[in-house]
Order: sequence, then structure tokens, then C-alpha cells
Amino acid sequence: MTRSELNAALAQRFPQLMQKDAEMAVTEILGAIATALAAGNRVEIRGFGSFALNYRPPRTGRNPKTGEKVAVRGKFVPHFKAGKELRDLVDTSQTSGALLR
Repeated sequence: MTRSELNAALAQRFPQLMQKDAEMAVTEILGAIATALAAGNRVEIRGFGSFALNYRPPRTGRNPKTGEKVAVRGKFVPHFKAGKELRDLVDTSQTSGALLR
């Protein structure tokens, strides 16, 4: 599901919302999550999952073109861990054949 599909689904689910209101709601929610992560905070949405930062330590990489060693600095990367309810829902849907790839 893309961002525009999410906006459309939200507007369809809540008819009192105009399309622009649904877009603004999605933008604000995602923005709040991104801002919290940028500040180093963990974001937990009960029943859905949690967003946190994982640290990747510095390492030595290689330039694939030349084979030359390159120092790659450490960095923080966003990480999502699905909550139990979401995992159970996905597992149930997969085993019943409801989700198609």
C-alpha cells in the first residue's frame, strides 16, 4: 500500500473526512513519528508495533568498482518491530490464504 492508497482508504473509511484532511492526517502522523525518531525517542503504537533506532558501528567496506577499502562510519538507522497483535493477524491471514502476493 502506498501513501496515496493509505490516504484514499482513510478518506473512504471516514466519509466525513475530505481527501485533503485524510492526506493531512497521514502526513502529520508520519511526521510525528519521524520527528520523535530524529530526536532519539522510541515510538510505540500498541497493537501495531514500535519504531526505534538501531546503531550500526563503523566498519571497513569495499568500493565494488575498484575493490579499494573504504571506511564506513557508524550510523543510526530506523527499525520497526511488529507488535504481537499485528504478527498474529498477518500469520492468521497468511495461513488462511487471505493475503495474496
